[in-house]
Amino acid sequence: MSETFEQIKEHLPIIAPLAIIQLSLMVAALVHALKHPNYKVGNKALWIIVILFVSLFGAILYFVIGKGDSGGDEYE
Repeated sequence: MSETFEQIKEHLPIIAPLAIIQLSLMVAALVHALKHPNYKVGNKALWIIVILFVSLFGAILYFVIGKGDSGGDEYE
């Protein structure tokens, strides 16, 4: 057991910043998806599921192909 802990401790300087970046990107994507009504592809429920369950790649996908215009008045 202590050998596994030592391996984790050895890689922690690499893992910690990546985990922080992943969590920050996921939170930013979730906040944006919840606040904005426009999406290029799909709907709010779909993007929330993708962001949460596909983790890092879900958040990147949202910002690349899902995020719509911030306007909101384009269909009026």
